[in-house]
Amino acid sequence: MVRHIVLTRFKHSTTEAEISELYRAFESLVGQLDNACGFTGGRSKSPEQIERGYLHGFVIDFDSWNALQHYADHPVHRQLGAQLVGLAEGGMDGLLVFDLEV
Repeated sequence: MVRHIVLTRFKHSTTEAEISELYRAFESLVGQLDNACGFTGGRSKSPEQIERGYLHGFVIDFDSWNALQHYADHPVHRQLGAQLVGLAEGGMDGLLVFDLEV
């Protein structure tokens, strides 16, 4: 299994409602894919408070690297990804993506 982790530093002007709507759209896409599951996303509530500005994130589990690639290539993912980049502080500089085989 591959765990896809995305952390975001959103622009200060981005509202929690915009973030929630975007995350719901990602969750909906994941629900349509056979080899993806377990979308979890939201705002950090870490007592350690060392997020370094990456206050929001989400995690998706994929059956394989090929399943993750299928998701990455999906046209809806590309559209949602562009929205995410547009809302992130500094565009791509406001994103951290980490994929871990588990």
